[in-house]
Amino acid sequence: MQYLDNILFFILLIVGFGLFAKGLKEIYRNIMLGKAIHRSDRRTERWKMMGSVALGQSKMGARPIAGFLHVLVYVGFMIVNIEMIEIIIDGIFGTHRVLASILPEWMYNALTATLEIMALLVMVAVVIFFIRRNIAHVKRLNMKELLGWPKDDANVILIIEYVLMVAFFTMNASDALLQAKGVYAAHGHFPISQILFMPMLGWFNFDATVLTFLERGAWWFHIIGVLVFANYLYYSKHLHILLAFPNTWYAKLQPKGQFENLDAVTKEIKLMMAPNADPYAAPPEADPNAVPERFGAKDVFDLNRVQLLNAYTCTECGRCTSVCPANITGKKLSPRKIMMDTRDRLEEVGRNINKNGKFVEDGKSLIDTHIQREELRACTSCNACVEACPVLIDPLSIIISLRQYMVMEESSAPQEWNLMFQNIENNAAPWQYNQADRLNWANE
Repeated sequence: MQYLDNILFFILLIVGFGLFAKGLKEIYRNIMLGKAIHRSDRRTERWKMMGSVALGQSKMGARPIAGFLHVLVYVGFMIVNIEMIEIIIDGIFGTHRVLASILPEWMYNALTATLEIMALLVMVAVVIFFIRRNIAHVKRLNMKELLGWPKDDANVILIIEYVLMVAFFTMNASDALLQAKGVYAAHGHFPISQILFMPMLGWFNFDATVLTFLERGAWWFHIIGVLVFANYLYYSKHLHILLAFPNTWYAKLQPKGQFENLDAVTKEIKLMMAPNADPYAAPPEADPNAVPERFGAKDVFDLNRVQLLNAYTCTECGRCTSVCPANITGKKLSPRKIMMDTRDRLEEVGRNINKNGKFVEDGKSLIDTHIQREELRACTSCNACVEACPVLIDPLSIIISLRQYMVMEESSAPQEWNLMFQNIENNAAPWQYNQADRLNWANE
């Protein structure tokens, strides 16, 4: 029975990390349902981009208050979780504050003090975030697409983060009191616990047995809470904690206004304009079993893998929607909703595969079932949403892909668009005048 705690702890780790790996595997499978895309060029630029945006949080400064608070939570949570290294080692080997026996005393004191200060900053930032969402009602955090689960999800994450920090301080305060009673060897410096938490515990005058229970209980709660949080990410918008890194690495490096050509159209044009083709040669026979290549995208299968990665990475922060001119003028388009709908459809497809072993046609699609045509037609392709995203998500590319399907596969476009298309086809310009008059403006 001496090693029962260590065995239980090891089993807990295996189960927790196993479920976490299973969730990541499903997300990877769903992303791979998209079309392959080459985004491995200019590797040096990509590494710099990932380091600057994902690790360095360089785009968060566009909104200074929210950006500063987010950096506090991000940096604080990363630093506080250094404690997880010690917890895991202690849990497996039955030690107590093992890093104190490895690091010099001054260094361990500095480490524990830094962890406490950062944990307090995380708590303050989380409370402010909660107030902004639920009391101050910041507009972009209370739009209609966030009603229900998305808003609840954001609040659940904030509460989890706050409770984990409380457990961290309870563990340290109990530990420090036990050190004062001679139960534990004196290690570490706990400035915040000494000021805020130890007086509260001392007021109750707990004996060593109760303090040990509190310390061990908070210790177990902290590790269980972290593992629950990690597995909750699968169901949460907070996947960006992990996916922001690959998402920024695979981001588009071309100028934002540069649209990518459709491979299907390029192939058709090359066949039509091949200068060396034999005009009398019979066209190659098509594979009777081949599925005709679709122009644009109707469903998530037609999008590329980076677009699907974008959908999973979306933080639902609403910066894209808050700068969208279509949304600002009252139209239905919300770039954030486009990303949320894409992720919802991808998850729907994933559940279909889990249930049937493969995807079984369900009569649904991304267009119409999840995203309405009116939303797509409202986009001005101004790239404001792309510029605003703090993790380089590209909602515009999905909107354009869906619109290409509507126009090129279904001829579904407003009359004004069709007139413009006819003018481009006949006059090589959107306006209705003779091609011979195209350069008249240069004579004025």
